Amino acid sequence: MRLLLAVGIAALLAGIQPAAAAEVTVSAVQITRFKDSALDQGVDKLIWRGGIALVSQEDTFGGLSGLTFTGADGLVVFVSDRGNFVSGRLAYDDAGRLFGLLGVSIEAMRNSKGDPLPRQYARDAEAVDTVYRDGVPVAVRVGFEHLTRVADFALANGVPGGPAREVAIPDWLSGLRSNESLESVCIAPPGSPIAGSTLLLTEGELDADGNHRGWLLGQKDKGPVSYRSSGATKPTECAFLPNGDLLVLERGVSFLTFSMALRRVPAAEVRAGNVMAGEVLLTAGGGEVDNMESMAVYTAPDGETRIVIGSDNNFNDWQRSLLLEFGLPEAPIRR
Repeated sequence: MRLLLAVGIAALLAGIQPAAAAEVTVSAVQITRFKDSALDQGVDKLIWRGGIALVSQEDTFGGLSGLTFTGADGLVVFVSDRGNFVSGRLAYDDAGRLFGLLGVSIEAMRNSKGDPLPRQYARDAEAVDTVYRDGVPVAVRVGFEHLTRVADFALANGVPGGPAREVAIPDWLSGLRSNESLESVCIAPPGSPIAGSTLLLTEGELDADGNHRGWLLGQKDKGPVSYRSSGATKPTECAFLPNGDLLVLERGVSFLTFSMALRRVPAAEVRAGNVMAGEVLLTAGGGEVDNMESMAVYTAPDGETRIVIGSDNNFNDWQRSLLLEFGLPEAPIRR
């Protein structure tokens, strides 16, 4: 009986991760208004381009904590709280509106030996960005909290997999053991003064002045960096714009109500030894948003820079998996 019980419990626990890549069906409902703005209207300092709410009957879909583009035509990869890669393709209609996530597959992340991550404590992936070599996407770089670490996973046709390759990070960061440790990972593009360097930002680890501690990984651009948030919200993801400016997504929680802020830090401010503080591009709260934790940037066919912001539903029925898309205007929006 004890053996049967142990086997049953092990099977139950294993059920939160697919044994191999599994295809799942994901439906989407389009979102056409945001903060009383209709499609293509200004909202704060951005342009509202539409969004979707994602739903699936599969228990393995959810907890989407990080997002990155891994190929052309909307090919994307999410990482989840349960240590899974969620791969698919963002679909757009003829008007350029986001309307779905197609071809979705879910696969468990693996450790350096190629085995599935052994326990939930090691599976809590929170951030992801794409590693390029000579302009070609070759891997994704994933940040984990609880068992805080950074690891690379090889890409094959835009889909990550295989054994993890650990990336060295400073001892103060790897020693953190909480769900407010490493929340943000982003790699500077060729247009950045620190091109190729990786920025790591923490959610709850503060310096003596109350700023969020971070670190730059690079050959020449390496060392500590800090980020000043509003205080009411904390950083949950970062992404670079093509010119090297940094976007930082912040999230707040109060009585089960979520809020968010998006800030833009000038490229020259993103350097080791500096305290970064950006201008606010967007704020929202209440029913407009959820647990906003993921973000990615891409260039639309018409040349516009687009920002996609997503939410982590924590596998709860009362939360939503949102993807909200905004355009970055070339000139400030006048009101």
